[in-house]
This record gives sequence, structure tokens and C-alpha cells, in this order.
Amino acid sequence: MSVELVELVRSGFRESVHRGSVAVVAPDGESILELGEVHIPIYPRSANKPMQAVAMLRNGFEPVDVDELAIATASHLGERRHVALVRRLLDAHGLTEDQLLCPPDFPSDDQARAEVLTNGARARRAYMNCSGKHAAMLATCVANDWPTENYLDPTHPMQLAVIDTIAELTGEPESEFGIDGCGLPIVPVSLTNLARAVAAFVTAPAESPERRVADAIRAQPYVMSGTGADDLQLMTAVPGLLCKAGAEGVHVGALPDGTGFALKIDDGADRARMPLTAGLLDWIGVDSGGAVTEIGAQPVNGGGARVGVIRAIPGVFGRRVES
Repeated sequence: MSVELVELVRSGFRESVHRGSVAVVAPDGESILELGEVHIPIYPRSANKPMQAVAMLRNGFEPVDVDELAIATASHLGERRHVALVRRLLDAHGLTEDQLLCPPDFPSDDQARAEVLTNGARARRAYMNCSGKHAAMLATCVANDWPTENYLDPTHPMQLAVIDTIAELTGEPESEFGIDGCGLPIVPVSLTNLARAVAAFVTAPAESPERRVADAIRAQPYVMSGTGADDLQLMTAVPGLLCKAGAEGVHVGALPDGTGFALKIDDGADRARMPLTAGLLDWIGVDSGGAVTEIGAQPVNGGGARVGVIRAIPGVFGRRVES
């Protein structure tokens, strides 16, 4: 059963509570924290993207730099640099934006969206937050002479490679997959196995696909997220941290020593993700000079003034991890 993890306190009164589950594993893979339903598979949503990128690298995707690899893992906000990188990937492999099968969308970033709407532009597939992954999958198809018109199909070689790679990296028993918001198949994974998988990225041998993905994300957190995004803030505050958010309140990450974590908010509220992840990192003992604590305490306003906070419930993780 899930547990109460995050609370909204207004004027000293607990107004709302978010329930969920959290798993933390040590560098050797042993579990050091289990709260809630950590062994029941969930849809990791975009937290699967680093594993999908590993599948692409293993099957002939060759980005020219870390920017192209980072955009392949991105849940980007549709800012100019993001769209330019998606276009660069497509152009380099003789592809067009029309070949992307993710839904057309407007940028998620407020300023970028305002610029698009002010200029009277239409929704575009390149603006969609998963377009970098779709462009990289198309590039992988080109490298293998695989068909490009049906790469979303679960029986397509690209998706079979992804499914096999995720099974290998997580050790998760085979189960029925679903369809993600961008149209691609999504493989359910338990939080404990997610935590172990992402932890292995940072300790993998140099130049392995896993390490290349981890290093690209950590080198270019803006590319794989965007202005003000949770992942950008956290990886800026904690050098060497690898983390990836997913829709519906999912977050996974790993510290440089191989300590891994994965969490899921039951009601899918994004507002609970940052306070919970920040509280967890503080509990693990990450030294960020107070930056993690500060960004994790999300303000609650009333009448234009701060009157409360959204935070991890004090004491929810139990005794602090010994350093």
C-alpha cells in the first residue's frame, strides 16, 4: 500500500496530502529504502527515455555530439535550441519533420509558446516534448534500413530492441506494455528495478552505451529538459547527479557513487515531485550547500504573499542514511 509522502501546509494547516511510493538502492543494488508499492510495476513514462536511448546506441544510432544524445533522451520544453537540435538530427539523416509520428503540439515553455502563438505559427511535431526521442529513433531506423513509416508499431525492430533492452537493464519480468502519450509502446517496471537500472548507468564502463547516455544527460541537463525544469534545477544543484522525470509523478535518479532512487506519486501530481525528490536527496545525505532544500520547498501563496509550503512530510523517510 502506498504511503503519505508530501504535504501542502497553508498557514500552519495541512491542506492536502499526496501519497506514493519510493525505492532507494545502494551502489551494490541492495535495497536501503522501500516505502509503499515498490515491487509493483508502474509506467515509468519519460523516465524510460535513457533506456530507450541505450537501445538506439546499441543498434547503430551515432550522435555527432552530446547535444544530439541528450535531445534523444529529452522531455524538452520546445525552446529554440531544442527544436533546432531535433531538426539537426532529422536533416543529418535525410528525414523530415513530417516523418515524426509524435502528435503535433505547442512548446511547453511559456515564453517559447507565446512566441509561437504571437507569430501565428501552427502546432508542430518538433515542438512536442518527445520529438527528440522520435527523431533519434528515425535516425536509428535509417542506420539499419528499417522502415520509417511504422516505427511506433510494437512489432517494429526498433521497438523490439527497446523492449529487449529494458528487460535486460531492469531484470523486470515480461508483462503487457501500454501506449505512452507520444504514441510509443511503454514497458511497465517496478520502482526497485528502475532504481537499480538507473544506478547502473552512472557506474557503467566509460564509453558503454549506458555511460554515454548518463554523461550526455549530466553534461546537458538543459537540452534534456528546459528552462526551470525540475531535472535542470536538481542536476545544477548536485554535480554528478543523473535524474529523469516522467509524467504522472515519476522520478528516477542516481548519484555518482551508484546510489539509485525511483519514486511515483499516486495521483500523478507534478507539484509533489520536486519536494519529494529534494527531501529524499537530503535524507540520503547529499551535500548541496542547502540548494536542494531550498528548491525542494515549493511556496504556497495567499494574497500575493508566501503563506505555506509544499514539502516532503518531515520524518517520512525514517532514520537518515549513514554517510
